[in-house]
Amino acid sequence: MTSVENRARLVLGNWKMHGNLAENAGLLTELRAADAASHCEIGVCVPFPYLAQAASALTGSAVSWGAQDVSAHEKGAYTGEVSGPMLKEFGCRWALAGHSERRTLHGETDQIVADKARAALAAGLTPVVCVGESLADRD
Repeated sequence: MTSVENRARLVLGNWKMHGNLAENAGLLTELRAADAASHCEIGVCVPFPYLAQAASALTGSAVSWGAQDVSAHEKGAYTGEVSGPMLKEFGCRWALAGHSERRTLHGETDQIVADKARAALAAGLTPVVCVGESLADRD
């Protein structure tokens, strides 16, 4: 049995709907420089439009990148959705599934989140399944 002390640590930042090309460039440069001194794995989940920028800035570094969501579908007429294979083409390692905001604002159920996680795995991505609750739910 592995103790908590021996488990790999991951810090994965979710940009939400923030950033622009200029701001992102500075942040990605700082992340790339900081990775050598880190005692844990570092990754960022960026908005879809910035995946190419993250890939370009972080390729060759220890910082990985991923997407803030993934479709449960591999292909088809799902306007606005982004499939696991599409994310994999951008070098994504991670795909968030079931973030509390997606559950609240888009009505994502546990079944939808499970389907998204399976789709991510099928595409060779590591799903990051979010299971937390809002502060109101916790209170």
